Amino acid sequence: MTSKIINMAERIKDAEDRLLESIFASTPIADDGFSATVVRRVRRGLWLRRLAVPVAALIGGVIAFKPLAGVVTAVISLSSLLPQEMLNATTTLIPQAQTIVLGAMLLVAFMLGLRSLEE
Repeated sequence: MTSKIINMAERIKDAEDRLLESIFASTPIADDGFSATVVRRVRRGLWLRRLAVPVAALIGGVIAFKPLAGVVTAVISLSSLLPQEMLNATTTLIPQAQTIVLGAMLLVAFMLGLRSLEE
C-alpha cells in the first residue's frame, strides 16, 4: 500500500522540479582533485588559527617573564617596609595551596564542561 501523499506530490511536479531532479540525478562533474585541494587548504587554515593563539600566548609569556620577575622582586622588597603585625595577619588570610589547586581544578573542569556543551 502506497501513501496518497507521495502519489499526490509526484503528480504536482512542475517543470522546475523535474529540472532539479535531473540535475541531481546526473553524474558528478570531474574536478581533477580540486575539491580535495580546497578541503586540504581549509583544514590547514583551521589548524593555523587553532595554533596561533597558544603560540602567541607562549611567546608573550616568555617576553613578559623578565618584567614580571622585576615586579615580584619589587613587591618583595616593598613588603619589608610593612609592619610585622600586618605581615602576620596576611599569612593567616592567604588560602592554603590545597585550596588554590582545588579551585583551579574546578575552574578547568567547568571550562571543559562548557566547551563540551558547545560542541
